[in-house]
Amino acid sequence: MIIIMLGAPGTGKGTVSGMLSNELNIPQVSTGDIFRKHINEHTELGELAEKYISKGQLVPDDVTIDLVKDRLQQQDVQSGVILDGFPRTVKQAEALDNMLENMNKNVSMTINLTTPEKELIERIVNRRQCPNCKASYNLVLNPPKKENICDKCGHELTKRKDDNKDTFKDRLKTYFNQTSPLVDYYEKQNKLYSALVSQSINKMGKDVTKDVVEYIKKNHIT
Repeated sequence: MIIIMLGAPGTGKGTVSGMLSNELNIPQVSTGDIFRKHINEHTELGELAEKYISKGQLVPDDVTIDLVKDRLQQQDVQSGVILDGFPRTVKQAEALDNMLENMNKNVSMTINLTTPEKELIERIVNRRQCPNCKASYNLVLNPPKKENICDKCGHELTKRKDDNKDTFKDRLKTYFNQTSPLVDYYEKQNKLYSALVSQSINKMGKDVTKDVVEYIKKNHIT
């Protein structure tokens, strides 16, 4: 089973991906985490990626495609994978289809998460992450039990440099200009599942995860 997560920054792709990973017992692969790993290790790819990410721009397709191609050839994803953060452009989606075709595989479904922009901004500026175990928190929606300390491992939480209002608005603009066409791309393939994640209707990540798992079972998606 190969699942793709779509949605603007802050919609909860990472949260839902993690929950689905546990429910379906398949790995979650986040290109964002891979890029941050390279940035922290000061690799050539990391330095290149940081130039774009720090400005709220997308990392060039060719770099991202090669990185994901290598990841999809590793043993732990052969039975299934949840792709969080890839593809982000139609060019990447077409490249992914070609990769999978060569592996005698195909995309099983695409989950598109949507959230009102006002809520997105509030989530982003209050987002925190544990640099050690990668657990995610929100100071308003999902705060740690102890201020600025990870519940899971006790490490001090950090805030991403690009999690500020101005940079986030640039990221949103970039997303809607370059990534939202993927909704049409997968809808035409009849592989799109859309879900609203919003406090206004009291429907958050855990609720969406439950709905998706039921949808997968009902439609026998593999």
